[in-house]
Formats: sequence, C-alpha cells, structure tokens
Amino acid sequence: MKKILIIDDEVNVALLLSKFLTRNGFDVTTAATGSSGLELLKNGSYDLVLCDFRLEDTDGREMLKSIKTQYPKTGVIIITGYSDIKMAVELIKMGAYDYITKPLYPDEILNTINKAFETHHALVDEFESTASVSKPSNKKPQLPNSEFVVGTSKAAKELARQIELVAPTNYSVIILGESGTGKESAAKSIHLHSQRANMPFIAMDCGSLTKELAASEFFGHEKGSFTGALYTKIGHFEMANGGTLFLDEVGNLSYDIQAALLRTVQERKVKRIGSTKEIDLDVRIIIATNENLQEGISKGRFREDLYHRFNEFTIYMPALRELGSDIMLLANHFLQIANAELGRNVTSFSPEVEECFINYRWNGNIRELKNVVRRATLITEGDVILLKALPLEISNYKSSHIPVQEIIAEQEVTVIKENRHDLKNAAQEAEYDTILKVLREVNFNKTKAAEILNIDRKTLYNKMKAINLSK
Repeated sequence: MKKILIIDDEVNVALLLSKFLTRNGFDVTTAATGSSGLELLKNGSYDLVLCDFRLEDTDGREMLKSIKTQYPKTGVIIITGYSDIKMAVELIKMGAYDYITKPLYPDEILNTINKAFETHHALVDEFESTASVSKPSNKKPQLPNSEFVVGTSKAAKELARQIELVAPTNYSVIILGESGTGKESAAKSIHLHSQRANMPFIAMDCGSLTKELAASEFFGHEKGSFTGALYTKIGHFEMANGGTLFLDEVGNLSYDIQAALLRTVQERKVKRIGSTKEIDLDVRIIIATNENLQEGISKGRFREDLYHRFNEFTIYMPALRELGSDIMLLANHFLQIANAELGRNVTSFSPEVEECFINYRWNGNIRELKNVVRRATLITEGDVILLKALPLEISNYKSSHIPVQEIIAEQEVTVIKENRHDLKNAAQEAEYDTILKVLREVNFNKTKAAEILNIDRKTLYNKMKAINLSK
C-alpha cells in the first residue's frame, strides 16, 4: 500500500483529505506543522508528501528543500491558494512533482496523485539504473533527460561525449548556444551522471531577475531583514547545497550582483541577507548563455575574474539546423511525448513534413520543434501528421539557400579573381581564408568561431554574408 504524508495546518482540510485518500486505498498520515512532518519522515518511509505552501512554522520552499535533500526518492505535491500559483510553479522547477490549488476537488486530487506515482516511480527506477556511481559498469548509459536525445550526427555525438566526459568531475561548466538548443537539458544530464545525482538540481533564470531581487534569490534573507520580508527565505545557493546550481542567461546579471556572486563562488560560503551566520557550500555551478561573454568582458559588462571561475569546461550546443537527419530523431521523440500527454496515437510524419522539417531554419531550435510537433499532434485527425498540420511559416518554407558546405566548395574553385595586387581585394581574400579556416576547425559552429575570431556572432554573420558564406 502506497504511503502518503499530508502536512497542513488546517486540521479540517487534512482530515477530509486523509479520509478520502484512505477510502481510495492509500495509507495516510497527517501532520499540522512542518517540523512534525519532518519528524514523521525521519521515523518512517513515505512515497508521497502533500504539503500546504503556507504553514504555521515554515513555508513550501523550506519544506521542499528539506524533503528533497534528505529524502530524494519521496515525491512532493504542493497545496496552494490561487495567489501562490507563481510560487508553486517555481517549486516545481525546484523538484516538486505538481501543485493542487484550493478549493480542493476530489477527482483532481486523485488524478494528480495517481500521475505522480506513475511518473515519480518511473523516474526513481531510471535514476537507480542509470545514475548510480557506486557500481561501475562497462555499459555507457543513455542520457535519461526527456529532451536530451543522443543523435547519430557528428555534432550530436560530440556533445554526448563531452557531457559524459565532464559529468563525473566537479568542474564548473559553461554551456553556450542559441536560444532553445537545450542548454538546461544538457545541464540536467551532467547532473544526473555526476556523483551529485541524488542531490538537488536547482535551475535559476538570471534573465528574469531585477537588481533588487537578485541578491535575495541567490543568497536568501531572514524574516524582517527588509520591508516585505515576511518570512525567512532560503536562497538558490542554499537550496542547491550538495547538488548542482544551474544559472541560465548569466550574462544579464548586474555588475554588483556579479561581485557578490564571485565572493560566494570563491569562498564557498553564503550568508542570508540580515544574517551574521555563514553557511558552508558544496555546490557545482553550471552556467548557460546565448551571449558572447568575452565580448561582455571587453565592454565592461561581465567580470573577467568571474568568467574564469566558471570556465573550467565549455560545451557548445549545436543549433538544430546543424543536426541534419537527427531533426527527425528528435521530432519522433517529441511525437511520443505528445501522444502520451494528449492521449493520441499519431504514428508518423508524412514525407512532405519530413522534408519541411529538415529544410527549415528552426531559429527557435529544439524548443520550437517540440512546440510544432505538439501542436501538430493535437490537430491531426488520422495516424500521420500532414503538411496542413504545420504552421504556415514552416509548410510554406522554401529553402532559398545552398548548404554552406556546397557554397564553400564552389567558391574554392572560383575564389576572388580580382587583381591580386589590389590591397582591398587582398585584405578581403585574407579575411575570407581566415574565417573559412576557423569555421572548418570548429565544424561550422558559429558561436565558437566568433569567440576564436574575437568578434561577436552578429559581426561574424555579417562578414559571412558579405563573402557569400551564408545566406
């Protein structure tokens, strides 16, 4: 019998929930405070915790942090009022399975709990079979993240190799790539294949932080430390203690916050706002950006010392259009996910759709592909996704550019035939040769090429366009 712990200081709500779930075959225990709930967890094993977000002695953030740190295999569902939904979504990113809003409806509760058991135990089984570091194995594990699929292209295999190489270490990692290429998925895969796999993975979107909120989000604060600090808040560093902290779009942080971040990273200690107590940290940091941080350094927007603290290992995420036939591997993967999510049974894509997918530019990369497949699965009436199920910008897309490799092959035969003694033409030819050489060295990874050439990516695109290396 599956064991559920309900933590709610509204005794009547907890009692009604307990009776309802007991009638539906669960072994239920209740607690009225966070501390008593943690004591019950300490003395017994529970499969799932239903925890109210607002408790007398604590809040959902602290409870989730404690539960996921001490009992990582226990699933957590947050019970919340409508005013706390935004916070509940953040808690899901921190590791909660889902949230239920008040007023509570029996069918919704039962459905959410049943799905939690199905999903959570599948993840636990996968974790135990792929993430164990104590039992050596000759078999290389597949990366278990739902959006991380190891393809057959050279770029995909190289990416998987780099993740497999760096994951067991404690190196800080910078993940570079265009928006939507799956940087967070790669970070999760590194975490799951590290010795920290059973500890928290905390993701933080630095792009959405204001200067005023950033310090509190990073380091936490004590109750009453400033106006509006109604309760003690645990910062992201403290939440991730023992595990991995993923900082997305780190280039957007203000210079002041970068300085505070540098101190924390150097000293491996954190102090909540309004507290005099320092907390020791053991956190692996992975950062991601679609910006050129070296350009940010040269323009005074990003601290060079912080960059070098992070840059112990760099991974480049290829753009979707660089993956060739792997696009269909990903499309079919997302089709399976969409079928399960929507209760559909769409089996494949028509040849016309496959041709569109491979030729399309995919400026939104993997995120765009996933959304397109999900939408097409929803509106498809038969077994096969047809052209009419795609957005017009994709179904009407006509490839007007020759692949860059073909352009290069052609240009090598008919390369700049103007007067070789003309200094302007000589300079253009030298620039052409340099850009072409670097592009070849990095397998046409434009982000990496721009860094080597010490120019920003936009400048590289413009120069490639000027010499017909890209259209």
